[in-house]
Amino acid sequence: MEKLILLACPLAVALSLCQAAMAAEPMYVFTLSAESSVGAYDEAVAATTMQGIINRGGPRLYLLSGRDERPRYWLDILSRDGRWMQGRPRKPLAALGDIRALAGSALKGAIIWDPNVPATLNVATTLAGVEDAVVLSPELAQQAAVWRLPVLVDLRGKFTGEETGSAKNDAYRWAIREFIEKGRCNSHWLFLYEDAANARRNNNVGYAVTRDWAVRNRGFVFDLSPWGDEAPGDDPNQSLGTDLATYKLILNATMKQAAGKQMTELAGFFVWQKYSNTPPNTSKHDPGATEWETVYLISPYNCYQNTATDNCYNQSFHCQALLKPLKQPRPAAPNNIEAKTYLCILMADYDSAMPLYQWMPKSWDDPARGTLPLCWGVNPNLLETYPDIIAYLYETARSGDVFAADASAAGYMNPNRVLPESLPLFIRHNKRFFEQADMTVAPMVLDWAEPTAAVKNAFVQFAPDGFATIIYNFHKTGGDPVRQEMVVDHVWKGMVVTNLDNGICNSSTPEELAASMKGIIAARVAKDRPAFLFFRIVWVPPGNVAKAIEILKTDHPEWNVEVVNPYAYFNLLKRHIEARR
Repeated sequence: MEKLILLACPLAVALSLCQAAMAAEPMYVFTLSAESSVGAYDEAVAATTMQGIINRGGPRLYLLSGRDERPRYWLDILSRDGRWMQGRPRKPLAALGDIRALAGSALKGAIIWDPNVPATLNVATTLAGVEDAVVLSPELAQQAAVWRLPVLVDLRGKFTGEETGSAKNDAYRWAIREFIEKGRCNSHWLFLYEDAANARRNNNVGYAVTRDWAVRNRGFVFDLSPWGDEAPGDDPNQSLGTDLATYKLILNATMKQAAGKQMTELAGFFVWQKYSNTPPNTSKHDPGATEWETVYLISPYNCYQNTATDNCYNQSFHCQALLKPLKQPRPAAPNNIEAKTYLCILMADYDSAMPLYQWMPKSWDDPARGTLPLCWGVNPNLLETYPDIIAYLYETARSGDVFAADASAAGYMNPNRVLPESLPLFIRHNKRFFEQADMTVAPMVLDWAEPTAAVKNAFVQFAPDGFATIIYNFHKTGGDPVRQEMVVDHVWKGMVVTNLDNGICNSSTPEELAASMKGIIAARVAKDRPAFLFFRIVWVPPGNVAKAIEILKTDHPEWNVEVVNPYAYFNLLKRHIEARR
């Protein structure tokens, strides 16, 4: 014990000293406009691109919003009870010019984007990261002279469609050659951010306020369709498959630059109104299929997705929190397996930055949390983005709260699509994040087919306590609705392999949840006793889940329902499978 304490002390002392030094540094705070206008959108782009450069030198600039409470919520949470922002003096900034002054010599110039080619906003953001620049709209272009900044690149009129027939794709292909292929972008990051085609006109700042993260990381930013069988809604006259071809060029060039040393996170989501059948767009693909097609596309390139990242403020600030080792309990399983219906509940889809940042507080602050065991699906790769928020969740977890990876492990990918030669990298990547988050189960592995032996061998390395999958094959023909395919429960080299049931994922009220569960449970109980069911529930407060379980117990006492934590669930199921051999 003494040896363990001595070994831990240097790290604890170092963290304490670093936190104390950081607390003495002022935190500069700027509040983005609450207006709904093009000007407010342009302000957000300029402020966040400068923020990404400023925060490379430490967590200095924090943005609040005049219309979104979350930045203030997290500032308050993380500034009390000994957390890392507590005690830092705050200095308000009143105007964009104050942000420019704070940036000082770190800001080298300005990039002007072209509203006639909305994709140039993303190209300008990539340029801002590699050239240490601010992104300005033509309406703000005069600020470059006011701020004594040279215009490094003016993208107006640069892209006409001469190369591909699509000005949008010309812009991205030029950027691929100039920045990815020349090694000027960070191959660990790609950013799928909505461009200005509709967002600026509608003042949707969701992917304007995230640009600090792309700039800080010198990442490549784009907005393309994963489909090659129809033209995208924002570029209907392009040659069929042009977006997809450019998408593959980006993935291939990034994979070459990574050279097998690291996997690549694709942060962001496709735009529903451009690339799926979400009005006003007409498409033969629904959003669910487009999501799965994106992941199907990127997985062979050692790429995983952090899907929804819009409205995620201050990522360049939060990422610099000093992270203490995370630990969570391993609740024991009951000694005996009884004639019960054992349920495990995955509180799912906190696998990307936006649900974690924006929606988790609603569930986490629910007073009913802790009244029954719940498995919280939080992807451990988000420790790179919001380590302080994840640490807060671990710190404030109640009895019964357990954290496990969501889709699909340390990032959303299709493991069956990872190339065989890349599996050692896949294992190293996931093992690192699982160890950081003290996780040993993978309860939501999404794929197109049953896990291969190679995939199961990989997961044994970092998720030995349990593997649950959801399988959909969207490429099947015949026009039948896609249905979840089921694996046969089995034990693979000590790891349980089972299904995560997706049949109740669209239910939210206690009554809906209970009704959806009843049909699934009834079929399982009729076939097997004891019965084991692992349910995925999406963005539902714990109180609603607890009430649904009470309805089940009241309406069907003969089922003898018991909710257990994931470690107990996998342990019980393993013993049950082995007893039946």
